[in-house]
Amino acid sequence: MSGKFSGSAVIDRPIAEVFDFLAAGTNDPKFSPRVLSIRKEPDGPSRVGTVFVSQVKDAGMKTDRRFELTALDAPTKIRWTELSKNSVTVPEGGYDLEDLGGTQTKVTIFNTLVGHGFGKLIVGFALKAAVKDADAFAQRIKTAVEAS
Repeated sequence: MSGKFSGSAVIDRPIAEVFDFLAAGTNDPKFSPRVLSIRKEPDGPSRVGTVFVSQVKDAGMKTDRRFELTALDAPTKIRWTELSKNSVTVPEGGYDLEDLGGTQTKVTIFNTLVGHGFGKLIVGFALKAAVKDADAFAQRIKTAVEAS
């Protein structure tokens, strides 16, 4: 079983500023409380092929995650795929950014969740929780970008 969720928010910042904040890839702990730590491989500017290594806490369990950037089209599109082998993974996720005129940007985040092994039994619960939190998650991104 798999499924997709998305959430959107309007950020009071120019599109280039929002894109740079999200493309940096290491700002996730500022808006995602499940991300305990994150680092970029290799160091330097993000580009297609950059890998982000993180430790996250889901349902009380810590897991290690590896995401690779698959598209980075400034200033409107960021895509990733999960390389790690966990019970529930994200084969495709991303941000879509839309310039709403000068100082406002609409950001939409989406992820596709897929279960593997035992994860096939729990992916529905994970997806339901993600769908429920999607717009709040987008609002946390808004808050983090506007505070930066």
